Amino acid sequence: MKTLGQKIELLRVIAHPVRISILEELTKGVKCVSDFEKFLEISQPNVSQHLSLLRNHGVIDFYMDGKLRCYFLVDPIIIDILAVLNKSYTEVLPAPRCCPMTRKEKTPKGEGF
Repeated sequence: MKTLGQKIELLRVIAHPVRISILEELTKGVKCVSDFEKFLEISQPNVSQHLSLLRNHGVIDFYMDGKLRCYFLVDPIIIDILAVLNKSYTEVLPAPRCCPMTRKEKTPKGEGF
């Protein structure tokens, strides 16, 4: 189980548009640096910086295929995080009728807010 600090660090590391795009692509399968360059439309050194950061934090890893570095997801929570971020919600949560800490009368069991 991740500590609170590790959870915060993971969110900080993935919280960048380029890194989110990289991670979304990796949920589809293994990708090489040249694959990322094509769809991200950024320079190879910039792609490599983002990949390096994700790898240093244990989110992704790579293997060598000849001269190519092929990247893949390592941390399974990434798939869950991306699924939540991509989910569409049609409703908002209802507002409470009052603050339960300041309510004077007793609430019948099961009534909630």
